Amino acid sequence: MQRCILGGVAILAAGATTVQAQDVPVELPPLILGTALRADRDIRDTPVAASVVSGETLERRQADTIEELIGDVPGVSIEGGPRSVAQEINIRGFQDEQVVLRFDGGRFNFNRAHSGRFFFDPDIVQKVEVVRGGGSTLFGSGAIGGVVAVETKDVEDLLLPGQTTGARLRFGYSDNGQVWSPSATVYGDYGSFDALAFIGGREFGTSLEDGNGDEILRSEVDSLNGLIKLGFEPTEDQRFELNLSYYEDDGLVPPNANTEADPDPRTGNDSERSAEIFTYRMSWDWNPEGSDLVDLSVLLYGNTLEIQDDRIRDGRADFTEYDTIGFEVTNRSRFDVGVPVDLVYGVEAFRDEQSGTRNGAARVQFPDAEATTLGVFAEATFGVTDRLDLIAGVRFDQYDRDVDDPTLEDADDDFLSPRIGFSFRPNDDWQIFGNIARAFRAPTLTELYNDGVHFSYGFRNGVEFTNNFLPNPDLEAEESTQVELGARFDRANMFRPGDSLRLSANAYYADVENFIDAIVFEPGQGPRVPGSPTVLATSTQRNIDAELYGFEAELDYDAGNWFGGLALTLPEGEAKNGEELGSIPQARLTATLGYRPTSEWTVGARATFAGDQNDVPETGRPGEAFTVVDLFGSWAPERGPLQNAVFRAGIDNVFDEQYVIYPNELPQAGRSIKLSASFQF
Repeated sequence: MQRCILGGVAILAAGATTVQAQDVPVELPPLILGTALRADRDIRDTPVAASVVSGETLERRQADTIEELIGDVPGVSIEGGPRSVAQEINIRGFQDEQVVLRFDGGRFNFNRAHSGRFFFDPDIVQKVEVVRGGGSTLFGSGAIGGVVAVETKDVEDLLLPGQTTGARLRFGYSDNGQVWSPSATVYGDYGSFDALAFIGGREFGTSLEDGNGDEILRSEVDSLNGLIKLGFEPTEDQRFELNLSYYEDDGLVPPNANTEADPDPRTGNDSERSAEIFTYRMSWDWNPEGSDLVDLSVLLYGNTLEIQDDRIRDGRADFTEYDTIGFEVTNRSRFDVGVPVDLVYGVEAFRDEQSGTRNGAARVQFPDAEATTLGVFAEATFGVTDRLDLIAGVRFDQYDRDVDDPTLEDADDDFLSPRIGFSFRPNDDWQIFGNIARAFRAPTLTELYNDGVHFSYGFRNGVEFTNNFLPNPDLEAEESTQVELGARFDRANMFRPGDSLRLSANAYYADVENFIDAIVFEPGQGPRVPGSPTVLATSTQRNIDAELYGFEAELDYDAGNWFGGLALTLPEGEAKNGEELGSIPQARLTATLGYRPTSEWTVGARATFAGDQNDVPETGRPGEAFTVVDLFGSWAPERGPLQNAVFRAGIDNVFDEQYVIYPNELPQAGRSIKLSASFQF
């Protein structure tokens, strides 16, 4: 793996000195990060490991899932397999609920075993920010692994030069699964008022096929997403915004959507799934002209999720509801105390409520419960010199977990999350950064109280034998001390006038107390359920101490008529008792190379090299190495009747590789030919 990485760097560097640039090169836009410090800043001034993926880079992927959208970002792995409804985030070995997900500014906290929490159409996404490492100082519980912030398109992202109103139509198709993906967006800027409306969907014709040509049964999940954004600016220094999103999906899937389906009508657990998710965001931003003390952001947000699962073989009806409401106030101030200080501070409060029924009665697998979190935070950046910033911050959180079950205990605690760091710019091109932070995560409602059947071992003489969840209301909150050191380089005119080179690299170490680890016992192992002879084994959550460490790097070079990039992930981790963790992703290198023969045309290839993952728990399945190659191309006419249209073609998994992303069980999709056309007017 290391030889491949070094070879890729050498090839890219050599290409920079042998390929001629265009007379009018394409310049990379500045990378602005709004998540890391709750304020928009150049990524070169932030003391954290982060990646920003936006604009053309996202469009080029013609993504149908979140894995296709950001699955190659350093430090990131998308688990759950090819079904979009099962995909979950993993950063450095911290999984799903160990990572804060923010959608248009508001949290999305939903968690249910083997269910994803990405409920949006990829076509409306404008930017994804990924902050790796403990972020509890600003974002509290759940940011022990990092933060993923998804931002949808705004009016200003779509208006063509000289326009005040416009529309965009897109038509997409993938032959693997016969997936149609149309969308339509209308938008306008009327001075102090702007508006955008979007509707898009994905409709399957058949099941996906893996690299062996076998059907991935029950992978046809259709979806529909609508979004409305309204903005009002009564003065130049104020903006109000209302964001309403509706998402639905439906399809026939197994209850554990990241495993193989069982179509047998006598034994299968496959269910007719229908989900509806509604989100709202109401914000107010106020930045008075000439004021260094007030740059205020107020956000009220909410999510309502409902999932209906009706099992085919017996009609068993499961209903899941999960609601979140949150409120946060953030202000940014600048002042001088002998050195310039940038201070970001605020308060945050959110409540999650969940309930579940089975055939109208309470469902032990998803008991009625609620969680409340209150936090207050502050972080200051001290400009010690023109080249050196010191960063110090702290957050205090208090949380309560209440369950509507007299046999289970409530949980409550509080936690202090400090961070100190530095950012040093030895010259205009380089940044060296580092930080040490304490981060925590309170157990989720599902981790504390999940009960009932996890999965079936099958039937014997008409009797079903199962593996059952055991609730663990005594779970402690995860606490970690994380250390990170990294560097960034950014220079224009690197090898010739007009080109640009960006690279970053960082190493990290996380010492985690009470790491919450899911463990699935085999029959004959672990605790049993008394008086239940048909329950052969159990699954539960436990606290263990662990350490996670690794190295990440990314490089992007653009010479105008060609471009290339590398993204590297080398994660490691284990429990301190000598056991292996089941969440550490495979080592991975992604290499991209593209060519622009003219300003209208782009063609390129992307190769992903993943290493073996053999350090797995005793009951785990090792991850096998794989190599996947994708091709992409686009044509954007600059004149004539097709001006402002973009035609794209791509082939994902060109060589039909049969591969599984660890720790998934299902293989990913095989060769997929993708076509799309978008029109703006």
